[in-house]
Amino acid sequence: MLLNYNSLGLWKWLLLLITVLTAAFLILPIVFIAALSFGSSQWLIFPPPGWTLKWYADFFADPRWLEAAWTSLRIALMVTVLSVLIGLVASFGLVRGRFIGRGTLRALFMTPMILPVVVLAVALYAFFLKLGLAGTTAGFVIAHLVVALPFSILALTGALEGFDKSVEDAAVLCGASPLQAKIRITLPAISHGLFSAAIFSFLTSWDEVVLAIFMASPTLQTLPVKIWATLRQDLTPVIAAASTLLIAVTIILMLLVAAVRKGLKT
Repeated sequence: MLLNYNSLGLWKWLLLLITVLTAAFLILPIVFIAALSFGSSQWLIFPPPGWTLKWYADFFADPRWLEAAWTSLRIALMVTVLSVLIGLVASFGLVRGRFIGRGTLRALFMTPMILPVVVLAVALYAFFLKLGLAGTTAGFVIAHLVVALPFSILALTGALEGFDKSVEDAAVLCGASPLQAKIRITLPAISHGLFSAAIFSFLTSWDEVVLAIFMASPTLQTLPVKIWATLRQDLTPVIAAASTLLIAVTIILMLLVAAVRKGLKT
């Protein structure tokens, strides 16, 4: 008989305690940052002596912060589109292709998830310097695409492997072309995979800081790079406000993913 939570006796309370402590360890730093962003002190002091929205007003009144946020959003959207399109084509090849080295190629696509990001950043920076792409929007997009593509391929290959190809074949037998069958039958059926690929690709680019530091220039900085640069110069609570907004976008998108998955299960 398999163990279940209610049959563990006193052990279930230990597991509950470990779960609560782990969740607190992960969540409390985020709560502290959010609290500091509303603090009335001009320094990062916890607990805050009072509460104010001044730092958010300063954030939205500063064109440098807004430019960094817009740069992050613009790059993340471009990375999302490219990651989903390339990941979709690659996933069809990996799932339905029959060629030598398919497993090796699939593992190669996952390499950016295994390599330390700083190693990848140094390699890309040296390569982009020779190509003249360092400090450009194209360089940012390509660098972020390298780390976002594995998440897209994972989501899409999983969706394709769970799709019954005979449904697509039946559409072809009924008169649809192979391309029409993929567009009208397969893509709607794996829409959950496309959605997950898009969300995780966006978040990978939106939150990326190590690659972004190497790719940035004085005139082109993403929001995480701007936060990092300001943190080294001044401990203003505007940093906490910018960080809270960055985290808020991530949390909202993750909740959206959870809601979509729950809707699919029901």
